Amino acid sequence: EGELSNLSRPGSGHIYFTLKDRDTQVRCAMFRQRNQFLSFNPADGVHVLVRGRIGLYEPRGDYQLIVEHMEPAGDGLLRRAFDELKQRLSDEGLFDPARKKLLPFLPEVIGVITSPTGSVIRDIMHRLNARFPRRVLLWPVAVQGEKAAAEIAAAIAGFNAVPRNFPRPDLIIVARGGGSIEDLMAFNEEVVVRAAAASQIPLVSAVGHETDTTLIDFVSDMRAPTPTAAAELAVPVLADLNAALADFGRRARNCFDKGVSDRKRHLVQLARVLPKSEQLFAVPSQRLDRASERLGQGLSRNLQIHRAR
Repeated sequence: EGELSNLSRPGSGHIYFTLKDRDTQVRCAMFRQRNQFLSFNPADGVHVLVRGRIGLYEPRGDYQLIVEHMEPAGDGLLRRAFDELKQRLSDEGLFDPARKKLLPFLPEVIGVITSPTGSVIRDIMHRLNARFPRRVLLWPVAVQGEKAAAEIAAAIAGFNAVPRNFPRPDLIIVARGGGSIEDLMAFNEEVVVRAAAASQIPLVSAVGHETDTTLIDFVSDMRAPTPTAAAELAVPVLADLNAALADFGRRARNCFDKGVSDRKRHLVQLARVLPKSEQLFAVPSQRLDRASERLGQGLSRNLQIHRAR
């Protein structure tokens, strides 16, 4: 009795899977002659009861269970534990969308929690460098195994405890590559979920592939389908920002030029309704001419008067 994991169906029609419980696992094979009589559709996470015999797969030197009969025995212990914990944490409000924080538009420092030796950190760095290079702080942790959950929770709390006068992350990415449900169990642990919920720094979960779902995905501020996608969510594209900035500059210049052109046109229109200069100065000019004539006459008459006196 155990839970199905890593189930595959090649073109031969045979079924290969791992049967496991909390402590042990064994590889199994169920050939087409037997699995065609199954009354249900086997899938990862299904709890089953099997009957078979031990066989040796010689090319690999592995013992395996040759399954002759298989029947469902429930939804699977791990799946049940997952659902129970998910419901309990949901009832506490940890998955409430109102709790989620907005991601910074352009973080100065990005904290990454993942294995230092896997391809995940290389994929994240490659994508960040291609989009908008940022400073990255790596907190190395185990991403599977007994110590993984405690190390991941401690890393989240550790980044939040960094003093603000040090390079404190503006964004945290918790990442790991794909794997079976057992490989991802560390990210379903309550201690990890509560640490992510308590994070004051916006947190992006990028655990597994797009079809994988873990409890940290529900409590994180943003869920990325892959670690590469997490890097894309973290920063904009520098080339796009430069193009947008250049476009804003062009639009600003065009608006300024249009404003000047509109005012110039308005001034020309106002000037058209003004009278001509000849019309404006005709009457004053006439008055000036008459005054000039009278001035000459007045001077002559005044001279005559003085002369007569």
